[in-house]
Amino acid sequence: MRRILLLLLLSTTACFSVYAQDEEDPIPGMLRQLAQSKADTNRINLLYEIQTAYLDVDNDSALYYNKQCESLINELKAAQFRHRCYHEFVRIYHAMFNYDQAMIYCVKALEVAHKDNNTFQQATSYRALFNLYYNLGKDDSAIKYGQYAIRLSEQIGDSANVSIAYGNICRIYSDLGQYDQAIEYGKKGVAYGERYKDYKGMLISMNNLGSCYLRLSRNAEAIEIFNKQFEIGEKVKRSRSVLNALLNLGIIYHDIADKENLAKIAVRMRALEPSFDTADHSGISHRHIIYGYDHLLQSRFPQAEQELLTGLTIAEKDSIESAMLKAYLGLASLKYAQHDFKAGSEYETLWDTLTYHQQAQQLAEYSLDLEKKYETEKKDTQLKLQQAAIRQKDMLNYFLIASALALLVIILLSYRNYRHKQKLQQQRITELEKEQQLMATEAVLKGEEQERTRLAKDLHDGLGGMLSSIKYSLNSMKSNLAMSPAIAQGFDRSMDMLDSSIHEMRRVAHNMMPEALVKFGLDAALRDFCNDINQSGALKVSYQSYGLEDHAIDQSTAITIYRIVQELLNNTLKHAAAQQAIVQVSRSGEDISITVEDDGRGFSPIVLKDARGIGWSNIQSRVEYLKGRLDVQSAPGKGTSVLIELKA
Repeated sequence: MRRILLLLLLSTTACFSVYAQDEEDPIPGMLRQLAQSKADTNRINLLYEIQTAYLDVDNDSALYYNKQCESLINELKAAQFRHRCYHEFVRIYHAMFNYDQAMIYCVKALEVAHKDNNTFQQATSYRALFNLYYNLGKDDSAIKYGQYAIRLSEQIGDSANVSIAYGNICRIYSDLGQYDQAIEYGKKGVAYGERYKDYKGMLISMNNLGSCYLRLSRNAEAIEIFNKQFEIGEKVKRSRSVLNALLNLGIIYHDIADKENLAKIAVRMRALEPSFDTADHSGISHRHIIYGYDHLLQSRFPQAEQELLTGLTIAEKDSIESAMLKAYLGLASLKYAQHDFKAGSEYETLWDTLTYHQQAQQLAEYSLDLEKKYETEKKDTQLKLQQAAIRQKDMLNYFLIASALALLVIILLSYRNYRHKQKLQQQRITELEKEQQLMATEAVLKGEEQERTRLAKDLHDGLGGMLSSIKYSLNSMKSNLAMSPAIAQGFDRSMDMLDSSIHEMRRVAHNMMPEALVKFGLDAALRDFCNDINQSGALKVSYQSYGLEDHAIDQSTAITIYRIVQELLNNTLKHAAAQQAIVQVSRSGEDISITVEDDGRGFSPIVLKDARGIGWSNIQSRVEYLKGRLDVQSAPGKGTSVLIELKA
């Protein structure tokens, strides 16, 4: 019975109107077109149209062409058609009452919809799940997926399906005896249909809402909603809705013995008889029963019996139990009215027997449902226990893996820390060694400068004084002695040599510790040194300084810089064969820059790596002592440029 109701009331593809039908069968033309079509997306759409046309007349053919459609979709990898194809399988298997296969394809369709994030397709699949679970008698699941479909349809504004979904859920709650919720959903379905002019959904919701009122004996509300259903059904030419409204009104008027309104209902049904579906045996059976009820209330007993028996015959042939119960009840009332108590009792017994059978069947279905739920819950419990055991095992494995990883990380970090400490220790050792080297260099340089200063003083004060005294004594002797011209000439030559010795001694003493450096600072000392070289004529030296006069330089640093410049120019004089040289010393804040350039023969800087000369070693040692940077630019025939940068 539930299957029949579902096909009549819930299927989104059922056509409720017989006013307009195709005069010609389109299938042969589409099959000819299919034979000439290529394997592309147009052929997919053509196969879809063919199976859709077959669905109402030949389910096997519909299934055959939809399978061809699926194969072509897979061949072309046309994923955009996959959901529609799966949903058509659901419709076909649903029509064939193969709910297991329908469920499989419904799940596939839902997976595709979720993968594509297509809300409309998701809502369509949830409505299909609703229908399947309703057919399987799993009302809880049906309600759940029906509500999913409603929520998604409202979300995307799919007004064509929301009202139907509300009406369907209204029917389920009514079957479950939860009339408050049934009425709530029925009213929502009616309101939604009125708002969006969805007459199909609105009429379904009205029919199910009126049935709730009918079961609750709220006859006034039921009559109002069924009259409205009749008016709208006639307006939009939906004959089944019109028939359902008239049948339900006929039952109500019979139950309350309103023979005038029942007569009007019978007249309306007879007038609309040509528009009703001749293949709808349930509708035909119920119409004859309503006609019988009308004759019964009008005391036209022979006509009443004829109509009731006609309706009963059709109902018994197709096992339409709802019509059979109404016919038995009507015939029992008729026989009692005719004082044929035996026949009345027999029909009443038939009514009791069928009612008992229905109740027993419902109880059996309920017991079976409970048993299935128990087995399902038992399986779910076992599955949960198995899953818990698996999770526990997985957790243990994860814990062991995490522990191993943590131990590995600790070992790696410890090793990294150990290596880092070793590196720091090595750096510290290197720094200490460098500091010791610098301290040794500093000590050597200081000792050297101290020795130079001492020697310069000894030469200047000791030897210089002695030579000056000798010169004075010789000059006195010359004036007191009579000499021949030859002896006088030799004496004068000796005096000149003595003057040269005194001059050379003073020059050496000056180079050992320039007096200008001590008295006037680095700038003056370097300028005097360059001037001395210029005066000697050995090399033309240009000296430039910037910023030295603004800041005082530590004497130790000044002496070291002086010695560096002195050594560089001495190298130029000895090795470069240069004509000109430039010395630039500049200071900016704490930064001192020294540049010495010449236009000599030049050389390859690579040879400096193997240079063992004392002069170059002294230059490098002094630069390292001052923590400076040394850069040499030279090439054969292109002169030499030495740049030194250091901190004051």
